[in-house]
Amino acid sequence: MGRGRAKAKQTKVARELKYSSHETDFDALQRELSSSSSDDHREDKQDGEDDPYSDGYDDYRR
Repeated sequence: MGRGRAKAKQTKVARELKYSSHETDFDALQRELSSSSSDDHREDKQDGEDDPYSDGYDDYRR
């Protein structure tokens, strides 16, 4: 027993999330997405720094 109170709270939170309107700052989202790239960490590496988990076969994998 005791699940009723927890479930009621979860239901309340779910309803608030579903039906409340939130202001979305699309400009801030665009800045955040455009400033980070998946290749950023590769560009920051200096020559000679090797990845300790690299086995050297990344170019051959599909």
